[in-house]
Amino acid sequence: MPSSDDSAEALSAWLRTHAHRLRTLNPDEEDDADLEPLLDIVGDARVVAIGESMHRVHEFFALRHRLFRFLHRRAGFTALVAESGLPEGRHVDGWIRTGSDGLRNALRDGVSYRFGACQEMLDQLTWMRERTATGRSAPRWYGMDLPDSSASALPGIMAALEVLDEADPLYAAHVRAAVLPRFAYLPDDRAGLAQAAPSIQAYLTLPDPDRAAITVGIADLAARIRARRREEIAGLGGDADAEARVDFAIRAAEAARAADAFLQAMTAGPTRTWPAANIRDEWMADTVEWILQREPRILVAAANGHVQRTPFSAPPFVLEEMTTLGGHLADRLGDDLVVIGTAFGGGEQWLHRPDPADPPGHSRPFIAPLAPLEESSLDAVLARSGIGDAVVDLRTLPPGPASALDATTGWHNGDVIQPGHARDAFDAVAFVRTVSPWRTWIDDRGLERR
Repeated sequence: MPSSDDSAEALSAWLRTHAHRLRTLNPDEEDDADLEPLLDIVGDARVVAIGESMHRVHEFFALRHRLFRFLHRRAGFTALVAESGLPEGRHVDGWIRTGSDGLRNALRDGVSYRFGACQEMLDQLTWMRERTATGRSAPRWYGMDLPDSSASALPGIMAALEVLDEADPLYAAHVRAAVLPRFAYLPDDRAGLAQAAPSIQAYLTLPDPDRAAITVGIADLAARIRARRREEIAGLGGDADAEARVDFAIRAAEAARAADAFLQAMTAGPTRTWPAANIRDEWMADTVEWILQREPRILVAAANGHVQRTPFSAPPFVLEEMTTLGGHLADRLGDDLVVIGTAFGGGEQWLHRPDPADPPGHSRPFIAPLAPLEESSLDAVLARSGIGDAVVDLRTLPPGPASALDATTGWHNGDVIQPGHARDAFDAVAFVRTVSPWRTWIDDRGLERR
């Protein structure tokens, strides 16, 4: 029987021989011959999900941009689906299709979690707009997440009202008079990087009757807009565009209902004696299926902790295992899903934290080095192999290297280890040797390195 050292060396040797080396991560590079092996990894799957080990990383943005360009041109992938609010996504997709209202507005109003505040996202959307404007193709952009950075249901209601104001004006007036005022609890200043925290805290401090009234109003909206679908389509002219607008409004109302359920679940946190439910990831999985009714093949981009097939946990912060977006999609789509995780060898990360002088919801960015890799992690094994930037098809591992990989303890989500077996979680892994902070246009003057 080979020793563990022998198995580890066999894995490194196999990786050096079989990893698909990436010549560049630059999405503007026209020579994409190094991406051709991805066609075998993707096969006929309708959904490719690509993760990222942490957010706000230049290389992960670049990788997914380059991968989407390749799959769009070579494999008929028509849409990029992002970890961002579904209702707000209409601003982004509208700019891609028409160029109206300005790109910076789309990035600010249409991309959740402040993920639009970087050059990498601007470049991605600009390429998508250029493809559409020149008639070469028409790539689409969707958010799949809960609205308002998972901090409130309000954007879902507002997106539904854009249709109801025309198609059902009397009921729209009721919603504006009876439901919208109940969101006056949201802080006036919501421009900070961490604005979701005070927004959620404000919700949690509402009296029970106020939260219940919000829930009832949203439930009535979601049920009514679905029940009157035919009337609403007719009210907008009855054509295909009217049908698409109404269906999006229905989905936006359902996003509001899911966000409300997500927030309501938090109120039971201090006294809950039952297991947690991952409402957010189940909603995202439902949304991906909704998008698949409209698009033939899609690239889904989110954190590793969302796209992995296996349950998510992150001790000591998240102790209970929870079903992920990838887990739901694996059950529903079978071979129509391919999951590509990411790993890294080291580098720096862009972080932010509040200063005592900052108002609620505001924080200050800084750059910090990543901690040394856990020696038994997937990331460390890939780094020690010396493969550089590469994609590894985990499904092709022979028994010896496979056993060595299965002996790893998990993979890095930033400085935290996600425990698990990589071959259960991912079909392939994209390894980036060194990561660096995204290129943000937020005021970074005096940005510290810590």
